Amino acid sequence: MKRILSLFFLLSAVWVLQAQIHEPVQFNVDWVAVSDTEAEIRFTGTIDSGWHVYSTDLPSGGPIAATFNTDKMEGVELIGTLQPVGEEIAAYDEIFKMNVRYFEDRAQFRQKLRMVGSAYSIEGFLEYGACQNEMCLPPTAVNFAFSGTRVVAAPAGATHPESGEAIPPAEEPVADVEVQDPEPTVGSEPGTVDYWKPVIGALNAFGEEAATQDRGWIAIFFFGFLGGLLALFTPCVWPIIPMTVSFFLKRTKDKAKGIRDAVTYGISIVVIYVTLGITITLAFGPNALNALSTHAIFNILFFLMLVVFAASFFGAFEITLPSRWSNAVDSKAEATTGLISIFLMAFTLALVSFSCTGPIIGLVLVEVATTGNTLGPAICMFGFALALALPFTLFALFPSWLKSMPKSGGWMNVIKVVLGFLELAFALKFLSVADLAYGWGILDRETFLALWIVIFGLLGIYLLGKLKFPHDDDNNRVTVPRFFMALVSLAFAVYMIPGLWGAPLKAVSAFAPPLNTQDFNLYNKEVHARFDDYDLGMEYARRMGKPVMLDFTGYGCVNCRKMELAVWTDPQVSHLIENEYILITLYVDNKQKLPEPIRVMEGSKERILRTVGDKWSYLQSVKFGSNAQPFYVLLDNEGNPLNRSYAYDENVSLYIDFLQKGLDNYKK
Repeated sequence: MKRILSLFFLLSAVWVLQAQIHEPVQFNVDWVAVSDTEAEIRFTGTIDSGWHVYSTDLPSGGPIAATFNTDKMEGVELIGTLQPVGEEIAAYDEIFKMNVRYFEDRAQFRQKLRMVGSAYSIEGFLEYGACQNEMCLPPTAVNFAFSGTRVVAAPAGATHPESGEAIPPAEEPVADVEVQDPEPTVGSEPGTVDYWKPVIGALNAFGEEAATQDRGWIAIFFFGFLGGLLALFTPCVWPIIPMTVSFFLKRTKDKAKGIRDAVTYGISIVVIYVTLGITITLAFGPNALNALSTHAIFNILFFLMLVVFAASFFGAFEITLPSRWSNAVDSKAEATTGLISIFLMAFTLALVSFSCTGPIIGLVLVEVATTGNTLGPAICMFGFALALALPFTLFALFPSWLKSMPKSGGWMNVIKVVLGFLELAFALKFLSVADLAYGWGILDRETFLALWIVIFGLLGIYLLGKLKFPHDDDNNRVTVPRFFMALVSLAFAVYMIPGLWGAPLKAVSAFAPPLNTQDFNLYNKEVHARFDDYDLGMEYARRMGKPVMLDFTGYGCVNCRKMELAVWTDPQVSHLIENEYILITLYVDNKQKLPEPIRVMEGSKERILRTVGDKWSYLQSVKFGSNAQPFYVLLDNEGNPLNRSYAYDENVSLYIDFLQKGLDNYKK
């Protein structure tokens, strides 16, 4: 859509130019010898009032960026790329829906060259784009051609042999022209403010972050517990409960021993799933899980897997593990005695119920991976297993409850189909994460919402008995609980409809793509970052004399979207962020490749930074000692913290206090 928009503006500009020729920019081109072996081609432009010229290296799909192009090049070679010089303006462009950089009044670009022969010749052109509020020019070329012989610069203090006058030395390299380094590095350039210096101690001196880690653990536990409850009411688990409990109570005449064995069975279930969570953490680690959660291949595979599981729940086919696996474990359980046999029976349950629990376990584990919490998978699996094991323990303690337990039947198939709809909806979320991280532009916000509206609308129609699947019975009666579930689903679908025109939809902000992916958006209260580059943003804040708010976020970060729509849209919060701070948003899962991989030391281990997201993840880790998102920190113009950090907490008053205290400390 952005590319189409760019083309539309360019064609509009060509049509306007047929009636009137605009020349708002005049460029001069100069060849400047920097040393005996190096030179620069300098483009200096004067820009008419109201117009601006775009800088270099802008995102794809945006305005025309300045580029250096050659038609002929002999005796010289390029050093680096075209570099902008001077006072760049960075701002969010409402037309292109992205952050752009441009010049007003005066623009300068420099391309550095190395002379490799006694004579040189180079021809080419600078291509740039210029716009004003009403129109844009088509891509404009500034041609150049230089040739000559290499001149050795006179040493400092040399005099002319006849006149005795001093010969001026060659011009020294200017500071803002990029010089090739033998190895790419991260951080601030020598001689400037070191914005990358660690401030972990200073940050900790302000106290604990506003949203404590314990609160995150509780949320992760209940997320896993909810997943276990969903798995409990599936046809793979529910019918096993009375059979298993009756087996334990009847295997011995000692009722107390039967109850003890059933309780041990429940504990074994917890141990099995917690071990799974710990194994995943040890195998990958929290950073790897976080990176994996936004990897394109992983998300596409998980999207396809959830679609397949949804089709299975709808009745298209049955997914089961090989029967010899569960039979082998079951026979082993019968051949052994004591605690080992009980543990093996619990393991048999895990295998037999995989077709129902597998997609739920995968879903909750991937969601937890995005928090960056080291113990997250283990805590999540503890909640999941506890919900799964609880009925076995309770029915063993109170056997009479088994008589009042609902019999499995058609209602269980309804739950299975409902889970199929939910998995189909969540599958789109994983496709969206990959789409955002890699910038494909396939699944923008309105497309995502349209699909969710259809999915939850069809779910409501199914619950009303107007839609049938192969495993559904012929009973057309709609129970009262089923009617209310249909009411909720249809109401949710209706609630999402205004989102097609830009309504914030705070209830789905954690799952839907951000508002800036929306092509048609009537909502104008969203807070946008001025910069998505740390060093550029810090330099700009230093010149403007304003404090900085750093927002470490991710395309796959659910809680980040919640904070942006539930907290940032508050009038007082948005006023503080937009008027008192320079907001820099850094996506730690941005998959855009760096020009060259960068080798750094993180602790005692070497790490290779290959993407923009790797760079910002490394910054968050080495400077602030954190790797979870969302993560907000306030800085002065030297890169020092102004207040404690802030994590996920939707308490608006706490967030206002966080911002106000940082502002007060900056003014002091």
